[in-house]
Amino acid sequence: MFDLPSIASAQLWAISIAVLLALLATDFVITRRPHEVAMREAVGWSLFYLALPGAFGALIWQLYGRGPAVEFYTGYVVEKSLSVDNLFVFMLLLAAFAVPSQLAQRVLLYGIAGALVLRAIFIAAGAVVLQSGTWAFLLFGGVLLATAAKVFREAMRHEDYQVDIAQMRSVRLLRRLMPVTDDYRGGRLTVREGGRRALTPLALVVVAVFMTDVVFAVDSVPAVYGVTEDPYLVFATNAFALLGLRALYFVLHSVLDRLRHLNYGLAIILAFIGVKLVLHWAHGLWAGVPDIPTDASLIVIAVTLVTVTVTSLYADRRERVST
Repeated sequence: MFDLPSIASAQLWAISIAVLLALLATDFVITRRPHEVAMREAVGWSLFYLALPGAFGALIWQLYGRGPAVEFYTGYVVEKSLSVDNLFVFMLLLAAFAVPSQLAQRVLLYGIAGALVLRAIFIAAGAVVLQSGTWAFLLFGGVLLATAAKVFREAMRHEDYQVDIAQMRSVRLLRRLMPVTDDYRGGRLTVREGGRRALTPLALVVVAVFMTDVVFAVDSVPAVYGVTEDPYLVFATNAFALLGLRALYFVLHSVLDRLRHLNYGLAIILAFIGVKLVLHWAHGLWAGVPDIPTDASLIVIAVTLVTVTVTSLYADRRERVST
């Protein structure tokens, strides 16, 4: 499918996409009847979607060796950590649109499906760019370093995510094109009202989530290409990380705001991968420049995530005790 080195044959691509579509279809069936998600249900699905990449990585290890498997696990950890940041924005969008709790998982699933389509497009585009020359590593590295600086500045200023629905161009455009009902109509995106087809607020929030996915894809795909150049592994890490977001949202919903140092960790991870990409580009020109191995990347990323999680929970506990 791509000229870049890859472990995947056309058959493996076809099987993987078929399995992905089957999992998405299963999720849509589960959410067909709106209901509030209990913690037990959310934890069960979260464990299932954590076991899947674990088993997949073990299969890659057995069939293709240690190298591709470590690249997959490292890329998955990167994607999963970045996806938690997505959940902050999803949480704010659901609150801003006053989405009923029983419809929340339906909105998340639409967002995940849209994100998968966007990631596939960006992954293909990234593969094309990489095929054009090693300068692409310098470009991707620059994008990640700029993003890391932006995330770090926001963290230092203690800037919270803000969602202003009135200023979202996609929402304003939809309101101009079609009428919008005043209330939600179950899981329906459109209804016929007064002889005209009208959008429900659910359609607006789905579009808003989809548009935020575009922003996250710009950072996410270059980050994983910093771990592996195999488009199939990049696709697999994105797919597995996104599939578990629906359930993970309900597991972490009550503690997301307590991960106050997460942005520092994401900035460090993005900056580290950005430097790794720049060094990889330079290594291709000057052999004396070090090339950071994937094993070292996995250790740095894992230690960073554990550290910011521990410090976040400690800071939150101190604040609760002092008040």
